[in-house]
Amino acid sequence: MPTVDASLCVACGNCAEACPQDAITVDDIAVIDPSKCVDCGVCVDECPSGAISD
Repeated sequence: MPTVDASLCVACGNCAEACPQDAITVDDIAVIDPSKCVDCGVCVDECPSGAISD
């Protein structure tokens, strides 16, 4: 499952918009719901700051 580096996340919301499972919410940082995540990697590709990694 992808992880979010809070120090790099700028809360842009690109990952949440791109997630096909609606597994990501964004407030101050992106948060990935492990019960919904299917480890597709779309969020990793969409993150402009490199905050999400597999």
